[in-house]
Amino acid sequence: MDTDNKNNVCKEEVYSALFNTNSKTVFNYIYYKFGNEEKAYDVVQEAFIKLWENCAKVAPEKAKSFVYTVANNLYLNVIKAEKVRLKYADKSLEVSHESPEFLLEEKQYQEKLDRALNNLPENQRTTFLLNRIDGKKYAEIAELENVSVKAIEKRMHLALKTLREQIEGI
Repeated sequence: MDTDNKNNVCKEEVYSALFNTNSKTVFNYIYYKFGNEEKAYDVVQEAFIKLWENCAKVAPEKAKSFVYTVANNLYLNVIKAEKVRLKYADKSLEVSHESPEFLLEEKQYQEKLDRALNNLPENQRTTFLLNRIDGKKYAEIAELENVSVKAIEKRMHLALKTLREQIEGI
């Protein structure tokens, strides 16, 4: 790698641009896998530190892929160590003027949705959340997951089918 190249990842402005362009999406990607903001934040920070440490070895056009791979590997290491269960629901109490019946139904529906999402295979859950929450197109998800668009279509189809079976009204 030519370190004099003006597109070198070791140059602060190139590194900063890579961080600003990709950190939020990498965070969301890992967060959807973890279900834990703090751990996802730590993984993203560590992945970008690794990019900086290896800046002379990583071409700018490979940097995004490098960060995703490192982040995913860090995630897998933490999962192996902790066997983390996903938690999507916000457990904090909120003041509301809704009727108790409405609140109970809403809580039961949220619990059903959380359970159904937790029961999806990780690849289907990640695909579903990246598409529905982040608005990522299938091609973008396919690139992140390093699979074909057809594979993403199938994952989404299976995720939606499972969620429909488990929850009325989706």
